Amino acid sequence: MGFLETIILAIIEGLTEFLPVSSTGHMILASAAMKIHNDEFVKTFEVAIQLGAILAIALMYFKRFLQGIDIYLKLIVAFIPTAIIGFLAYDFIKAYLFNPVVVSISLIIGGIVLIWIDNKVINRRTEVDTLENIPYINAFYIGLMQCLSMIPGTSRAAATIIGGVFNKLDKKQATEFSFLLAIPTMFAATGYDLIKTPIEFTENEILMLAIGLIFAFISAWFAVKLFLKIVENYGFKHFGYYRIIIGLIFLLTMT
Repeated sequence: MGFLETIILAIIEGLTEFLPVSSTGHMILASAAMKIHNDEFVKTFEVAIQLGAILAIALMYFKRFLQGIDIYLKLIVAFIPTAIIGFLAYDFIKAYLFNPVVVSISLIIGGIVLIWIDNKVINRRTEVDTLENIPYINAFYIGLMQCLSMIPGTSRAAATIIGGVFNKLDKKQATEFSFLLAIPTMFAATGYDLIKTPIEFTENEILMLAIGLIFAFISAWFAVKLFLKIVENYGFKHFGYYRIIIGLIFLLTMT
């Protein structure tokens, strides 16, 4: 993998990490399209640059975490299902589900669900005044939905947003809770993945990691700002259309 591929993958990671389109799916498909050899460094790179995207969200919502302990407690409850199921299913998922066919099918199915959600329930009024006041049981159910994102192509953002909509949140609240839940989830997943696949980096690889982190951070920051505006004005259906189109293209051309 060269520096151009490094920048492209980092931008894709940042742009897609918090959108309901599956960053993991896009990374797998992009790597396959650019014929990047999936060696240990590439696998580690694709995981490590997620830290750049996480940092963008952490800084963007920094003040939110200073308002009290309630939001921490709700996020912990939502994170528990992912922590347990992710730990138990990690090896199986890595061995059997990380391939373009699974990603393409997941993109298509998720796209159909997003369009259905947008047309049927997305305009209802919220039953929760602030995210800090979401009931613990609803936070737990959102966490259960997040577990579906362990299937590559499903999208962690899509799963948690859909879970939020079905658990008393409006579209903006569901999106913001998805952003906040990404911080503990992605830190834990990234850290665990890096521990499971330790390698020694060359100077060139360290430079590529640094470049990847920077580009992932910048692209994630702008993607989140734009995504919030799109959700408020247009909902989620356009992301559903995009998922279906991309999924069909790769399913027809790469299988």
